[in-house]
Amino acid sequence: MGKLDILVVAAHPDDAELGCGGTIAKQISLGYKVGVLDLTRGELGTRGTPEIRDKEASASAKIMKLTVRENLGLPDGYLKNDRDHQQPIIQVIRKYQPDIILANAIADRHPDHGKAANLVYDASFLSGLSKIETKNEGKHQAAWRPKSFYHYIQSQWLRPNFIVDVSDFWEIKMQAINAYKSQVYSPEKSDEPETYISSKSFMEMVEARAKDFGDAIGARYGEGFTSRRFLGINNLFDIR
Repeated sequence: MGKLDILVVAAHPDDAELGCGGTIAKQISLGYKVGVLDLTRGELGTRGTPEIRDKEASASAKIMKLTVRENLGLPDGYLKNDRDHQQPIIQVIRKYQPDIILANAIADRHPDHGKAANLVYDASFLSGLSKIETKNEGKHQAAWRPKSFYHYIQSQWLRPNFIVDVSDFWEIKMQAINAYKSQVYSPEKSDEPETYISSKSFMEMVEARAKDFGDAIGARYGEGFTSRRFLGINNLFDIR
């Protein structure tokens, strides 16, 4: 698949779509190559099965026109920031050499989200250390560290460091989210138990959040991101 411009890393299938699906679609429309790395198959989810979610993730990838989507199959609910979990992420980072990584929210309702945020951040740093050896298909991988690392915002409200205008890509985001039919709200009656994200109120919150962020920058819809570092600009006219 070659080099990616942006790698989005998500603890669970559907995290990327819910957190930054509009930004993904926007960057792809601008000609950038974007891929998603799901860390787990979401096997502890109340609704559906890992196999169903695999198919839903593939359908969503086509909607967003991702260059690639992979799943590491790490244990859902038991993510740890240790060598065993860092190593496969380092291999993927070195494989695709992204300039930008977008990762889970630094704090959120689901404990895996915050854990994944720190896990991926540390792995991205370690990926730049040449003395850490990894291989891909039997070949030695060169060290690689992305230029930028940001966190998308999820269920818990966090003050963003910047907001992306996704007004023109809201419908694509919603189509990608709705590809997860086993997980999200549908007006059609389901025999599955209701969960936090399958409720109508959750989807209303997703839209309200996007409208809130959008309003803050004079747009209809926006997606917020946080950064662990100060952000620099080339000149004052770059600021919206």
